[in-house]
Amino acid sequence: MELYNAIIRKTEESFGSSAPRRFDYDPSKAWRDRGEAELVMLRDAAFELGGDSEPSANFSCVTSDEALVPKDEIVLYGPDLAEIRGSVPFARIAFVRTEEVRGADETDTEPVFRAIQDIDFVKYHVFPEGYMVRTSSESFKEQVRVSNAAVRGGITFEKVGCDYIARYKKNPLVKAVRIVFVTAKDADYKSLAKDAKDVRDITLTLSKILEGMPTDCGSCTLKPICDEVEGMKELHFGRK
Repeated sequence: MELYNAIIRKTEESFGSSAPRRFDYDPSKAWRDRGEAELVMLRDAAFELGGDSEPSANFSCVTSDEALVPKDEIVLYGPDLAEIRGSVPFARIAFVRTEEVRGADETDTEPVFRAIQDIDFVKYHVFPEGYMVRTSSESFKEQVRVSNAAVRGGITFEKVGCDYIARYKKNPLVKAVRIVFVTAKDADYKSLAKDAKDVRDITLTLSKILEGMPTDCGSCTLKPICDEVEGMKELHFGRK
């Protein structure tokens, strides 16, 4: 489960110059989760993250390397929710460490693909109260409308991050999660959006391998991914 390691290593270069604030995961601090989607009307909103044409990005990376994700934590680059007064750029990234996932043999990529999909789908099942999330799989954006009531109630990225981590850790494969929130003005959101696309392309290539993609590299549109991602060619030709 090392396909995304290079992206994890380079991502921090895009978070901006502000010193990060770090919070250890504490399930007792998790913000209230409604268990279902909530509609926050514009008239009830304090601000939007990634709204009003501000850039945003969202993706998750899975690894089994403990050095890359040593523990559960929430990391914030930029102002916290109580410090925001209007629409700001936004990124939320999840680095998820799992136990090593293996199939029946080295050609069996299905368990790896299923594990990655299950972890990525978590973002569609977290519903912090007063924190309405809109995600676009096509543009890799995540926009959030935060209600006035939630701000008055003391919502923070630490608490929202604890809610996300609690949901990830319901999966028995998950060993540790680092949730990164970015609201810094000087972060490189264009680069983060490219990282999100690269993550999508790696997962898509893995899906194509599972379906039995051609082994003629000269005619394959996904060849650049196999060339760049360590271990992808081995998975492809091992499956052949």
